Amino acid sequence: MGSEARWARYATVIVSLLVGAAVWEVAGRYTSDAFWATLSSTLRSLFDLLHSGVLMRQVASSFQLYLSGLSLAILVGAPAGMLLARVRWLRVALENYIMMLYATPMVALIPFILSMMGFGFAPKVLVVFLFAVFPILYNTVEGARSIRPELIEVAQSFRSSEWRLWFDVMIPYTLPFTMTGIRQAIARGLVGMVAAEFFLSPSGLGQMIMMGSQNFDTAGMLAAILIIVLLGVGLMDLGRYIENRFAAWRGYKP
Repeated sequence: MGSEARWARYATVIVSLLVGAAVWEVAGRYTSDAFWATLSSTLRSLFDLLHSGVLMRQVASSFQLYLSGLSLAILVGAPAGMLLARVRWLRVALENYIMMLYATPMVALIPFILSMMGFGFAPKVLVVFLFAVFPILYNTVEGARSIRPELIEVAQSFRSSEWRLWFDVMIPYTLPFTMTGIRQAIARGLVGMVAAEFFLSPSGLGQMIMMGSQNFDTAGMLAAILIIVLLGVGLMDLGRYIENRFAAWRGYKP
């Protein structure tokens, strides 16, 4: 991308954000405070929460939950996806169950998780895990299955062991697909985090949203939502950067 095109893109993004901020402010001024708060009042509420220390405590609580569930989803989803792609009979046996769980609204499983595990940190992590693991698992399976048979045959002709086949062929080839799944999981994990903080023991940013809606503190509620949005956008951009960094070979044409 040339310098002019890059600056044109940045200018477009900045203008778009400014227009969105103006629409938010105008919409808040012409509606009831109980229905929608202006951007300025939302930012004031955000500053007050930050100054009092409440925001950092709630963000830390939510971030701990979110990272625990997302990390567990990555540690389980990526290796399991490659294993399912490599072991055909296991994939055939579990594929229908995986698709059914992937299509199941995870919010519907929260009462069952509550009845089995009760309140606490562990069931919340499980909810985030269930929201995040299936995009990683599904994309990794599809990526590993798309490996050209010639690559496997060449590795086997050089007497590569199964472990060397994984590290030299499967993991490098599948990594871009796994990163695509991780970027999808980042967004789904945030939804799972808020759902867990809503329907299990209230805590973190989910508690702030719930309390704001119950007390008609729309500015405080929107401040918490804004933090979640910024967190999600930042993490997805980080995931895109990592994907581009480790998948640069896809743009190579011999």
